[in-house]
Amino acid sequence: MYLVFDTETTGLPLNYNAPLSDSDNWPRMVQIAWQLHDEEGKLIENQDYIIKPEGYDIPFNATRIHGISTKMAMEEGKDLAWVLEEFKKALEKTKVGVGHNIDFDYKIVGAEFFRKNIENNLQEIPKADTMELGTDFCALPGGRGGRFKSPKLGELFEKLYGYQFDEAHNAAADVNATAQIFFEMARKNIIPAEKMLWNDEQFQHFQKIWSEPIKPFDIVIRRQVADSKKKKSTADFGDTDEVEIGDYFNFHNHTIYSTLSATSHFNELIKAAAENDYKAVGMVDLGNLMGAFKFVSEVEKYNGDIKKKKAEAEEKGEEFTKTPLVPVLGCEFYISERPEQKQFTKDDPDRRTNMVLLAKNFKGYKNLAKLSSLGFTNGFYAGVPRISKKQIAEFKEDLIAVTSGIYGDVPNAILNFGEQRGEEVFLWWKEQFGDDFYVQIQNHDLPDEEHLNEVLLDLADKHDVKILAQNETFYTKKEDSKIQDIIACIKDGERVSTPIGKGFGKRKGLANDHYYVQNPEELKQTFRQFPDAFEAYTEFLQKFEPYTLKRDVLLPKFDIPEEFQSEEDEKDGGKRGENAYLRHLTYEGAKKKYEEITDEIRERLDFELEVIANTGYPGYFLIVQDFCNEARKMGVSVGPGRGSAAGSAVAYCIGITNVDPIKYDLLFERFLNPERVSMPDIDIDFDDEGRDAIIKWVIEKYGQMNVAQIITYSVLGGKSAIKDAGRVLDVSIPDTNAIAKLIPETPGMNIAKALNKPEKLKPEDKPLAEEMKAILANPNDSRHQVLASAQKMEGCIRNTGIHACGVIITPEDISNLVPISIAAKDAGILVSQFDNSVAESAGLLKMDFLGLRTLTIIKDAIKLIKQRHGIEINTDEIPLDDKKTYELFKEGRTIGIFQYESAGMQKYMRELKPTVFADLIAMNALYRPGPIKYIPNFINRKHGLEEIVYDLPETEEYLKETYGITVYQEQVMLLSQKLANFTKGEADTLRKAMGKKQKDVLDKMYPKFIEGGKKNNLNEEKLNKIWKDWEAFAEYAFNKSHSTCYALIAYHTAYLKANYPAEYMASVMSNNINNTKQITLFMEDCRTIGVDVLGPDVNESQFQFAVNEKGQIRFGLGAIKGMGEAPSEAIYLERQNGRFKDIYDFFERMPSSQVNKRVVESLVIAGAFDELDSYHRAQYFDVDNAGRTNIEKLLRYGQSFQDNKNSVENSLFADFADEVQIERPKLLPCAEWQNMHKLNREKEIIGFYLSAHPLDEYKFQYKFINGEFSKNFVLEDNKKDEIAPNDLSAKILDEETDDDESIDISLEVSEDEELVEESSAKKAEPKGNFNFLNLDEIDAFKEQLFPAGSLFEPAKDWKERQKMFDNAREYTVSGLITEMVLRDGRNSGEKICFLTLEDYTGSYSFRLGDRDYMKLREKIAKDRFVIVKMKFTQGSEGRVFTNVTDILDLKDAFEKYAKSLSLVIPINEINKTDLEFFKNQLLAEKGEHKLNVYLKNPLDNSFIEARAMQQSININYQLIEKINEFGKFEIYLN
Repeated sequence: MYLVFDTETTGLPLNYNAPLSDSDNWPRMVQIAWQLHDEEGKLIENQDYIIKPEGYDIPFNATRIHGISTKMAMEEGKDLAWVLEEFKKALEKTKVGVGHNIDFDYKIVGAEFFRKNIENNLQEIPKADTMELGTDFCALPGGRGGRFKSPKLGELFEKLYGYQFDEAHNAAADVNATAQIFFEMARKNIIPAEKMLWNDEQFQHFQKIWSEPIKPFDIVIRRQVADSKKKKSTADFGDTDEVEIGDYFNFHNHTIYSTLSATSHFNELIKAAAENDYKAVGMVDLGNLMGAFKFVSEVEKYNGDIKKKKAEAEEKGEEFTKTPLVPVLGCEFYISERPEQKQFTKDDPDRRTNMVLLAKNFKGYKNLAKLSSLGFTNGFYAGVPRISKKQIAEFKEDLIAVTSGIYGDVPNAILNFGEQRGEEVFLWWKEQFGDDFYVQIQNHDLPDEEHLNEVLLDLADKHDVKILAQNETFYTKKEDSKIQDIIACIKDGERVSTPIGKGFGKRKGLANDHYYVQNPEELKQTFRQFPDAFEAYTEFLQKFEPYTLKRDVLLPKFDIPEEFQSEEDEKDGGKRGENAYLRHLTYEGAKKKYEEITDEIRERLDFELEVIANTGYPGYFLIVQDFCNEARKMGVSVGPGRGSAAGSAVAYCIGITNVDPIKYDLLFERFLNPERVSMPDIDIDFDDEGRDAIIKWVIEKYGQMNVAQIITYSVLGGKSAIKDAGRVLDVSIPDTNAIAKLIPETPGMNIAKALNKPEKLKPEDKPLAEEMKAILANPNDSRHQVLASAQKMEGCIRNTGIHACGVIITPEDISNLVPISIAAKDAGILVSQFDNSVAESAGLLKMDFLGLRTLTIIKDAIKLIKQRHGIEINTDEIPLDDKKTYELFKEGRTIGIFQYESAGMQKYMRELKPTVFADLIAMNALYRPGPIKYIPNFINRKHGLEEIVYDLPETEEYLKETYGITVYQEQVMLLSQKLANFTKGEADTLRKAMGKKQKDVLDKMYPKFIEGGKKNNLNEEKLNKIWKDWEAFAEYAFNKSHSTCYALIAYHTAYLKANYPAEYMASVMSNNINNTKQITLFMEDCRTIGVDVLGPDVNESQFQFAVNEKGQIRFGLGAIKGMGEAPSEAIYLERQNGRFKDIYDFFERMPSSQVNKRVVESLVIAGAFDELDSYHRAQYFDVDNAGRTNIEKLLRYGQSFQDNKNSVENSLFADFADEVQIERPKLLPCAEWQNMHKLNREKEIIGFYLSAHPLDEYKFQYKFINGEFSKNFVLEDNKKDEIAPNDLSAKILDEETDDDESIDISLEVSEDEELVEESSAKKAEPKGNFNFLNLDEIDAFKEQLFPAGSLFEPAKDWKERQKMFDNAREYTVSGLITEMVLRDGRNSGEKICFLTLEDYTGSYSFRLGDRDYMKLREKIAKDRFVIVKMKFTQGSEGRVFTNVTDILDLKDAFEKYAKSLSLVIPINEINKTDLEFFKNQLLAEKGEHKLNVYLKNPLDNSFIEARAMQQSININYQLIEKINEFGKFEIYLN
């Protein structure tokens, strides 16, 4: 017979693969129902039993599913042993066990048999699982690995019958439905006969009996599920006026630091608490304390304002009722029984619960921090930091435990394991925390909460635990619930339209909009049935002591030599020993740095040492010099300095910096103000390869738990917020992008900044801000929801990262001081949970270890120079007056030169023609947004074209080097001291106030400046002018210390390029080996400066770019795809035994374990064998009759040769090893690859065309079309004067952040914040007579033609749009068609063509509709060189389209468009050879084109333009090639 059975249980097993003997693992059986059917499918027996619980409860979550409560089971249940005996009788008659997910039921019943020690044969009975058998039949998508998803019983039933069966999850109903579908699938032959244990005759007999669909079997089913879900009537708890909330406050608030889970900001929570007159406000984020410092600081700031307002009110005799808020810090921890375990399976998953812990005081906060740190360092798994109860017990002091919500440790036990288990967990927390354990009553109108609160109240009453009414919040205002839902969807990659729930096709999310901060009236209504749940708040609040998280910076102990140690320091904690040792190091260093220690030098050093001693930071300098000097010992390059630290002579003497501040007038007080004690901040540049090595050394020296890196928070904002909102709200990508275009292109711009400070926007950006305001004001606008959502999402933390350079060093385990986390990619790297903006305030010593690639480039170049020339270059000894170096700057040949390589800087270098190092320092400071407008004045004054004016003669001393222009902040500081007797500290305060526009500070300093100047007998009117000029320009003035250091690095790179161009450029390319676009640029520059760059060659190439004996650069093997460092290194090492003689020698010497088939193929395609042997590339890939390529044969030959050589060497015939010969495979002749195919393969393996570019075949036609042969371009030399506005974007990143300026999550533009003036967007201008655009300029040009502000104009009718299109300007691009894809259009018979074009700058894809394709299809083919004409139009919805209007062959450009050729001839240089060239070469090309001569007199720039009346020529590629090769004359074409 067939036994169809099903069970209902108390829950799910912990591990599905556990043995049946593991009784703790397997849930208890609550109900079992079965049916016995005979061979013909007829019902023989039907049973349904509820099981009486034996010492366990039925959890609420189980009851919700099957409707059987503990009470019901106790009243109606049968004894388990009796039921099992009855079931055993049915088993004796069973041939096949049937069920839906039957394996689960087999195990549940089997575990119960084991518990009762009843022998049975259940596990031996064959199974038929309707879930498994119905999977392919249902064909539900969404299964793992692309397979179908297993159907639920209801889904399978509905698929068969078209409707749902009643009472699902009632075992009796499930059995009846399973039996019905089992026999129905058998009838339909969905279940094969062998699974039924039938022969063909039995199967035919069954189908004959059941000719109609099988109906439900006639049994009576108890309606337990339906009855349990009937709505319980709620009692009327009376008037809410009788509810008193007392000292209630919200503590269970999740904030933006609960990553993509909550939207509350601190200021919103504080405001809500203040408006509702709550006495405290709490922050309880999920698993972390990242926001703790800022939260407490914000509350302190609020309390400070309250105190100030109260004092003002008391002075006026007014009443002031607001009181300070108590900040309550907490964390909702994830608790796991196995936090150290990092691998789990589906059958044995990690099971977590939550618990809220609150800190009563600072000691409690430290324990919170410790637990949070442990969650990351010990228990981080699948993005979740987990801790154990054991750890909580260890660090519970001064903590309060609260039961939390439905996922809490106690609630979870109650809901999923029953009240008995819940009480056990409850008592553990009670035992650990005593009176500091509270029951949290929540009411978000969830079904679970109703049952849960009932049980929790009983437990609280039974065990004398106080209760707290407290709803968990994820957002501050009710209307923000949709925003929270959106960010949750962003986190999970879902869409808002997907319904919330469990199971396939559902998503996670909050059940309703009740998770906000309620006001007192709403609270009373919410908790009206629990009026006593507010009574404990008075005592609860008194447990919290206010504390601050701000502290002085804690420096790690630096071990100084014994002779400098002081006993007094041990007694009073002084720093006498550190000061003495620092002085010793300083003067020892000074002896090496200066030929003579003059009085000036001594005075400067003593002044700095005194300030360092008074501020208490000698240890800081000792620590920094220690790792800087250690880095040099390790061979790590250390930069000359960075930022204001270069102003310290002490730092210079002890090896922290390498620029003499006295020589360059750099100021110590710019770095460490003697009158304003603040932590010094020394940023150190290391070569980017050595940076990690020095950090590792620091970790080893100070201890792994004492060194951490600094966290960064990536926030939603601006365009990204709009795009995220659009995606989750199901708005189309084009529409979303159109809205995103409303954000101005200024770096760092977001919606809040654009709307709050429109006056700071550029004129062209103001319409965009107005458009956004209009959208936000109009809810009916189709764009409103996306933009409004994005506006509210701004500032929410999306994810975290690691600060690019910040490193923290502490005197003890860092987790004792602040909470820590770990790096996402390396769990061994500790990361502070507090970011850079609060690190110092939190008492952390922060060092910036920056990796500067330029230092690596210099180091590698010096190695190459030593290898080739035998010269050891010391950058400290590079002369600062090298003529070749300044010649390079004067000519603007600065590609690859640090800080000076942009097109704009090249232009200014050519104009400036720098002659001294000071010019480079000034240009480095001026070439930034803002002061860039003063560069022309600077250049003109240097060359005497503009008068240098000094307002007072006294200013000349400090302004002379910059030709009277205030370029540096140091100049303002020095002049304020000289003119008005400011102290060094006052001068620095003035510098900072001017830079930050601190009007109140400036107003106080202005009278002092005037009075001081008058005391020095200076003209008051002139003093006023100087002050006004400073106010206008000082905000642009730059830090000279920083500019000097980086100008020095730039000079070093320029010196190397000017004197050793091949070695330097090889190093530059090696350090950009993965940036194909940059390498292409550098290779072009190499050609310009006369350095050959040769393709890869196995006899000369190394992993990186190298220089051969002839001074040519060899392409690095590491730049070839498929070539790792190991095979490259193996080839290089083997080559040390001699160059490879031929291809056979290569394979004989290189084992296939190091150079495999993929590597060889890459080498062949890249041309690395081209110079080794006479074979061309196609021959290596030629296939023999057996289907083997020559590469495979060569590899096999090499392996056989090496095997035979090894065997002979190890035999008696070792002396004859050299005579062993194996026949070499012959590479037969075959057709060479066509040039286009060869270049395409090169591009595949290298990333760009190496040996040539396909367009080179028509390069002169291409130059003609792109305007390079136009008269204006040739005669006016425009090519040298182009400056791209986005050149400045890189410079912005190099600017130094002010010493005590913090970077925070900012949504508004502060008063002292300047938006960058220059746009970082690429600008594109059509060139020449054909309005030519490079392919990489098309998108940028479309943005210029149709800026975002022009979108969304009222739709025009078709005729008007057609007229606009006909009159639109036509533009031209040119290139090679690399791909053509043809697809069917929307309408039948229509075609859409996607065309990819490639030029020297990149590629672009064009879409041709059916009409355009049909018109142009004869002109389109892959690998065709074409000229494409196009127009840009804007659709009614705002999208901009590129319309192809015509396509022509590039080879026909001269024939179709050229009319005449003009030769540009310098009249003073013409000679006999030139005349012979005209006669024999130029005029030999007879044709119909006109010939003109443009005679130029270079002495007075006069010219004569003449036409050849009797001669005409044929303008073609060959003619222009001849002129180009002759190399004397420029030409232009008309």
